Amino acid sequence: MQKLLEINGLKSWYGLSQALFDVNLEINQGEVVALLGRNGMGKSTTIRSICGLISSYEGEIKFKNISIINQPSYKIAQLGIGLVPEGRRAFTNLTVLENLTATAVEGEWSLELVFSLFPKLAERKFQSASTLSGGEQQMLVIGRALMTNPNLLILDEATEGLSPTIRSEIWKVITILKSKGVSILIIDKSLKQLQDLADKFYILEKGKTVWDGFSNDLTSKIAQRYLGV
Repeated sequence: MQKLLEINGLKSWYGLSQALFDVNLEINQGEVVALLGRNGMGKSTTIRSICGLISSYEGEIKFKNISIINQPSYKIAQLGIGLVPEGRRAFTNLTVLENLTATAVEGEWSLELVFSLFPKLAERKFQSASTLSGGEQQMLVIGRALMTNPNLLILDEATEGLSPTIRSEIWKVITILKSKGVSILIIDKSLKQLQDLADKFYILEKGKTVWDGFSNDLTSKIAQRYLGV
């Protein structure tokens, strides 16, 4: 399989405070990879480092065999990384349609395809994003990321704080994306859904990669040790 993202010995800082000490991770084309760990162990910092949203970091991050360490975030996005950030963050002053087209890149993912995934967005395309429910805003942000036609889609807690019905709907969409061969890096606390979906798992503890393996390797003993579930 073609290697898409490769991280070796990643260290990151917030000011003088070191958050990551030795993160290692690899994603091949078409894989769904889950990044796990208790709160505060460095998952979101890893995502921010990949996307160039950390001011101080070192190590190796290669995307499509290109080093993206110290590249500005907009260049990293242009290379083909689409981020669905934690906490939704739709452009609330724009309509649904404007959100989807503002950063769109020509490719396989079109308005029609996004609307087929999320019919509610089609119904509300002329509404301001500020009028949407939390679940609808999350759908919008996922759709907006897909409209950039990314080579890698990163989902940071995409189901957090949503109703069970909306969570179920988003998991179905992620399953569809996997069936279409979309490469995905996902952070989520829903271990059961991840074990049915992800090809590989990486676990962080105190800013270090402490375990990696496949779904069948992630036993309840390992989950209890590192995730407390």
